[in-house]
Amino acid sequence: MADLPHFASSSGPSSPADGPWYRGMTRYHWFVLTVAALGWLFDCLDQQLFNLARKPAMETLLAAADGSIDPKAVNFYGGLSTCIFMLGWATGGLIFGVVGDRLGRAKTMMITIVIYSLCTGLSALSYGFWDFAFYRFITGLGVGGEFAVGVALVAEVMPDRARPYALGLLQALSAVGNFAAALIGIGLGQAQLHMGSKLYGWEPWRWKFVIGALPAVLALVIRAGLKEPEKWQQMKARAAETGEKLGGYGALFADPRWRKNAILGMLLACSGVIGLWGIGFFSIDLQRSVFEKTFKAQGLSGQELAGRLTIWTGVAMMMIQVGAFTSMMLAARICQRIGRKPFFALAFTSALVSTAIVFRYLDDISDIWWMLPLMGFCQLSLFAGYAIYFPELFPTRLRSTGTSFCYNVGRFVAASGPFLLGQLSSSVFSGIQSPEWMREPMRPAGIAMCAAFLLGLAVLPFLPETKGRPLPE
Repeated sequence: MADLPHFASSSGPSSPADGPWYRGMTRYHWFVLTVAALGWLFDCLDQQLFNLARKPAMETLLAAADGSIDPKAVNFYGGLSTCIFMLGWATGGLIFGVVGDRLGRAKTMMITIVIYSLCTGLSALSYGFWDFAFYRFITGLGVGGEFAVGVALVAEVMPDRARPYALGLLQALSAVGNFAAALIGIGLGQAQLHMGSKLYGWEPWRWKFVIGALPAVLALVIRAGLKEPEKWQQMKARAAETGEKLGGYGALFADPRWRKNAILGMLLACSGVIGLWGIGFFSIDLQRSVFEKTFKAQGLSGQELAGRLTIWTGVAMMMIQVGAFTSMMLAARICQRIGRKPFFALAFTSALVSTAIVFRYLDDISDIWWMLPLMGFCQLSLFAGYAIYFPELFPTRLRSTGTSFCYNVGRFVAASGPFLLGQLSSSVFSGIQSPEWMREPMRPAGIAMCAAFLLGLAVLPFLPETKGRPLPE
């Protein structure tokens, strides 16, 4: 790490007009991209460890004195814990988006990584629902703040030609974090098969959160070698001379252009976030139900059943991430080829169709090998588009604030998604016996929720096309 301060200037030379997109990038460009990608990768690792741990955690924390478990309570409080996590995510995004514009991208990223790592570790110590929910809320503060400052940092450091590809790669590598979470789940499931329901005195879901605390080490790397972008430093110096305000929602909404971009961008993000967190990630519970029926039919029970369920939910998540990584790697090329708005139109439509297919037809273990990669490909492609598009909507002095507003304010609305899905599953569609596939209320509830993707399609015509344009200043 000793040579990091001697890297070339972050502005670097611009990439030539021809050749690979990364031609002309310096060692420092790659260092920034690596650190930002790791920050978001570990951020997503935390998110997926929570998704995998949510149901077994609720079963432990809500168990009655005699050990009995109420499935409706597990579904309700699982959805509620996700809502609380997302509210923390949205709140943290709003707070740290402004902090990133005022304090700096690198410093703010370090703070957010420390917050989400340490509070993820504290989740392992939960003894009831409400302290678990509190830890998840604070974790959400860090998770929400990290994305906006990370993409603002990469957008401002990269050469113009490399920018969309670097941002697409940053988002694509988040699938590695999700994949790692699935591997951790599989590994703990294998240990559970051999060591019993508890590993060294703790349930496997607690160990998932312990592992999620490890990314705090990345903050030391950021402190050692990451500088603030030259564009931000120049903007800060200019603001000191002119009295211009850095960041802040008053400044964001004072200008009609940035106000329009912020509101429409928020609605665009809201559609994808509801689709992913209110529907897509809850497909894990549907998959777990399918696996449980299959394994019980094979005569499995007790410890062996629990271990198999832990393993196969991890495998299912891996299948989603295979599709996600592929689509996010392609997203930048598609955005550059056909434009940002046509890309989103294609992505929202395919996400709606593929998600409805999973909730309606996934009924056998063999289905996960093609349905889940397809859904992951379609749903997660949207988030690569967000990483590329949102920094292009705002000037340097408002980039972190604006990006964070788009990506995180929608989460206040999106936080209702898991709760609504839980209500639809436990109340509206509960007890339906015909047709047969609707006997599992999660299925019709998930299909009904797919209407969220229509919101993204509705706002697209009113947003600007930014293909081929430099970042606004």
